[in-house]
Amino acid sequence: MAKKDSTKSRTDSQLIAKIKDRTARVGVVGLGYVGLPLSMELARAGFRVTGFDILPKKIKLLNAGRSDIDDIPDELVKSMIEAGRFKATPDFRQIARMDTLSICVPTPLSKTKDPDVSYILDAVNRIKTYMAKGILVVLESTTYPGTTEDLILPLLEEKDMKVGRDFFLAFSPERVDPGNTEYTTKNTPRVVGGITPTCTRVAKTFYEQSLPHIYPVSSTKAAEMVKLLENTFRSVNIGLVNEVALMCDRLNLNVWEIIDAATTKPFGFMPFYPGPGLGGHCIPIDPHYLSWKLKSLNYYARFIELAGDINSRMPEYVVDRITGMLNRRFAKALNKATVLVLGVAYKRDIKDVRESPALDVIKLLEDKGAKIFYNDPYVPEIEWNMSKHKSSKLTKGLINKADLTVILTNHSLYDYQWIVDNAKAIFDTRNATKTVKKNRNKIELL
Repeated sequence: MAKKDSTKSRTDSQLIAKIKDRTARVGVVGLGYVGLPLSMELARAGFRVTGFDILPKKIKLLNAGRSDIDDIPDELVKSMIEAGRFKATPDFRQIARMDTLSICVPTPLSKTKDPDVSYILDAVNRIKTYMAKGILVVLESTTYPGTTEDLILPLLEEKDMKVGRDFFLAFSPERVDPGNTEYTTKNTPRVVGGITPTCTRVAKTFYEQSLPHIYPVSSTKAAEMVKLLENTFRSVNIGLVNEVALMCDRLNLNVWEIIDAATTKPFGFMPFYPGPGLGGHCIPIDPHYLSWKLKSLNYYARFIELAGDINSRMPEYVVDRITGMLNRRFAKALNKATVLVLGVAYKRDIKDVRESPALDVIKLLEDKGAKIFYNDPYVPEIEWNMSKHKSSKLTKGLINKADLTVILTNHSLYDYQWIVDNAKAIFDTRNATKTVKKNRNKIELL
């Protein structure tokens, strides 16, 4: 539950009034996949938004009216800059002028899968240095339950200000789904939990000005747990369906047929689909935050650990299937084969390669001696095995040269019938060739 408010003052009502009449000066720390869309929605709602980031290249790009985020067009950034509603800066001293600050920085895992909250702590220490009385601070970065209350609150109270009276602190988990045109930052319901009831009320008022659906919860810890439940739900169910795919392989069944048939049930079933592994910033990472936290409480999160183990092994399974396919069809060893990979983004129709399983598959194939070419219309260049590689133009000559074509990301720009017609053989990890009519004998599915 939220803490009780400190002795009341008029600070909250003054800030709420500034928020409602759009005179509040709004800051967003971190201008990536979460921070930039949030900045644009706040600017469109009439606020003057200052975006803070430590990357000079990003600052220069944004202030030139250009976007590096899939879902944010250049025209939107340019229009907000020209209207005087958005600017990007590396100067954190300007925090002293802000009435609200949203923290949208990365929260990766360490090599040992422990939470790395260093970006959050860096942002909070910058805020602590410059913040003025009456500010609202909201953490949006995904983290383990207790982060806002146990890590951020003590740091901010070192300013000799009291939460709920002199400043307001809340957590509101981002729910960004890159490439999703139906549900965006604007229309996805927003969960908000404050350290105190007044903190919740101020944060709720702030988000209500730009977003239509706000759902308050009892505390920051509850809001943090909501986000982890959402992505653990996906991770566990994807782990389940990936294991079903392994079972169907052993049973000589088509897992995609099984899922399609099960989906006809109008109740009690929700389809998830197998693939070469998990990608993106959230689903491969967030459940480990919860698992790590529970270990500190002497509780072993078995579902999370098992799903993580299955999902993390899928790239190896894909490589094993590729090896077997080359042996059966061409009597060719992997270390003498040329493999063309189609799609390296972690999901279809975006350029985001964060945690993409395609990179793991490619690295494993190259480590085993295969010659790799890749094509991705959204990703012109990527790095693996310490070297940069460019996307090859998808031509008939290239696809004819490959012993095997592997579909790792099912971009809708691809002409799958043309690919099947011209490839020697295809391993399809996404069922992208489902509608292909001719030459289906060339295809093997995950």
